[in-house]
Amino acid sequence: MAYEFDLFVIGAGSGGVRAARFAAGFGAKVAVAESRYLGGTCVNVGCVPKKLLVYGAHFAEDFEQASGFGWSLGEAKFDWTTLIANKDREINRLNGIYRNLLVNSGVTLIEGHARLTGPNEVEVNGQRHTAKHILIATGGWPQIPEIPGHEHAISSNEAFFLKELPKRVLVVGGGYIAVEFAGIFHGLGAKTSLLYRGDMFLRGFDGAVRKHLHEELTKRGMDVQFNADIERIDKQPDGSLKATLKDGRELMADCVFYATGRRPMLDNLGLETTGVKLDKRGFVEVDDLYQSAEPSILAIGDVIGRVQLTPVALAEGMAVARRLFKPEQYRPVDYRMIPTAVFSLPNIGTVGLSEEQAIEAGHKVQIFESSFRPMKLTLTECQERTLMKLVVDADTDKVLGCHMVGPEAGEIVQGLAIALKAGATKQHFDETIGVHPTAAEEFVTMRTPVKR
Repeated sequence: MAYEFDLFVIGAGSGGVRAARFAAGFGAKVAVAESRYLGGTCVNVGCVPKKLLVYGAHFAEDFEQASGFGWSLGEAKFDWTTLIANKDREINRLNGIYRNLLVNSGVTLIEGHARLTGPNEVEVNGQRHTAKHILIATGGWPQIPEIPGHEHAISSNEAFFLKELPKRVLVVGGGYIAVEFAGIFHGLGAKTSLLYRGDMFLRGFDGAVRKHLHEELTKRGMDVQFNADIERIDKQPDGSLKATLKDGRELMADCVFYATGRRPMLDNLGLETTGVKLDKRGFVEVDDLYQSAEPSILAIGDVIGRVQLTPVALAEGMAVARRLFKPEQYRPVDYRMIPTAVFSLPNIGTVGLSEEQAIEAGHKVQIFESSFRPMKLTLTECQERTLMKLVVDADTDKVLGCHMVGPEAGEIVQGLAIALKAGATKQHFDETIGVHPTAAEEFVTMRTPVKR
């Protein structure tokens, strides 16, 4: 059968755009359908605008510390409207770049909601298109638990478009999105409480990292409450919100922000017209080649619920394009040693196994750990400390994990990720000459394992 397209991609986010562009570059006839915004979550309501807001929040500390270096500043004033307007302008610019990337690579861009009408057929804006391969790259969507009054809460989608900075914010959740937004609101001057129903946030991260970040956030004056969960939200006559917790306490706020998980975005996608199956969590079930139970339909990115990170979606999109249209260049995605940054204040950077994961995997471990006050802060009153940690296999000397909490942690860990990917040992770290004076050199000067 002759098809209109070789590949039809549903979703113009990071993974979908990467797959479409490279497939077109390999000679395939490709279409992309997008109903919202080009660039997906990351560009529009995720990593990019969030990082811009993190930069904005960090200035409060810079102003505070400037006097130690001889700078006398007038009263610093923050204007939320200016930050959001400038953020919007930058996002619009990036939307245009994504459009040009697609169009200039020969991809047919169709703006509208795509719905599957069969294994090889998609309907957009009332028009049907056929394709040999269909790629679902529709991403995820934040979900708010349906407690009484949940309609008064917001998610990350709405946070980027608030008309003004709330004076009092309750951030609910224990993942990286909750921690990052708590830092943003707190840094920009809102009275912020972070509520998490568990014993300690950032489940899955190294225990020392979690503990250290908690200490630093508390030092900064953020209200962090564990074993705390909201039972209901009631809007008051003055527009404020009363959150009643499950333990009976009542907290007042102007904004309740939920970051308690994301679901796959499969609304009105027409999966029932195909053989595509979902896993028990509701994500599209795929094999190692990203192929669903319907042979002609593939899926990548957040919608398959593996590692929900933009660079991972990019790698998956590239893998699909190569396998289908340039098989001699195909390489499977390696999910080991994926570096991760959390843009909390201070930042977290991590790659490889946590101490807990290494022990659970059966490794006999040596731990090298250092906590110190960064050089920049020695002329200030700030007592923030940086944490660095190496998890080493005691038998092979191989470095299993690197973890950091402190300024520019993500920038530093990116380079270390290459070393770990290449199989670096602790001896390699020891024999590497440090860049002085930097915080990063601490990773190559830790000599004595800590005792547990």
